[in-house]
Amino acid sequence: MAQEKPPVDEMHYEQLAQDALRGVIRAALERAASPSGIPGAHHFYITFKTRAAGVSLPPDIMAKYPDEMTVVLQHQFWDLSVEPELFSVMLKFGGLPKVLVVPYKAVTRFYDPSVQFLLPFEPPEIVEDEPEPPTPEPEPAPSGSEGPKVVSLDQFRKK
Repeated sequence: MAQEKPPVDEMHYEQLAQDALRGVIRAALERAASPSGIPGAHHFYITFKTRAAGVSLPPDIMAKYPDEMTVVLQHQFWDLSVEPELFSVMLKFGGLPKVLVVPYKAVTRFYDPSVQFLLPFEPPEIVEDEPEPPTPEPEPAPSGSEGPKVVSLDQFRKK
């Protein structure tokens, strides 16, 4: 007896559903960005992949969160801008304001604990860092020269 092949989802319904649910995040953020702000006790925990395409973070934040990060939007956030494909927001880290830009496709989890509302998402493809070109070896100073000394920091870098 010949086995039938399972049907192929050429409509990509799972991806369509994920995209539609990301629209819920956008709509919630649009309400948060309105002059009246986030209503009632609502607040958002938004987890995203920091190396996903389109994510923009200050270098110190990227160094601290090299894979994934969760931000909380409740009382202390500024300049929330909601666009069709991404949002940006200013948060304070160590008292210093930092702007984060996050595409909705980078989000892996949206949670509003005030009403126990959770939307999990498939993780996005990660943007790999381009390899750095090799550091040229410093040329030795001519003997007898007391010029500046060049020290390579490669041995101290995290790999």
